[in-house]
Amino acid sequence: MSDAESLAGREYPPAPTYQVGREAVRAFADAVQASHPAHRDVDAARALGHADLVAPPTFAVVVAQRAEAAVVADPEVGIDFSRVVHADERFTHHRPIVAGDELTGRVRVEAVKQLGGHRMVTTVTSIADAAGEPVSDVRSTLLVRGEES
Repeated sequence: MSDAESLAGREYPPAPTYQVGREAVRAFADAVQASHPAHRDVDAARALGHADLVAPPTFAVVVAQRAEAAVVADPEVGIDFSRVVHADERFTHHRPIVAGDELTGRVRVEAVKQLGGHRMVTTVTSIADAAGEPVSDVRSTLLVRGEES
């Protein structure tokens, strides 16, 4: 096992709690062109049985990236963000994210692989609500390009 691969399983402290706001949900929906009324209109969201505005499914990345910052900052993982290509992102949702949620992300390194002069870093961020109940899991893979010769 290489030094890089030995980082698999490393966990980091939870990121600060993220308060999901209505304007953040609306802005994210605009950014990803999600047009469902439940992303913008509280009454439409409540008519579907939600307590407040429903975030688009990929909104979980907002919370995940706050947690993933610890991995990027860890010198042992060796991520030079100027050399990163985002390779993959996958979501497992346990329930929708809604405005008013207080969410905390906890990240762990799932795998680090050397590929030639490049490094693939895969993390999993588990997102939970204020009661500690699971909301989403975000699996992200970054390709860190090696130094050019």
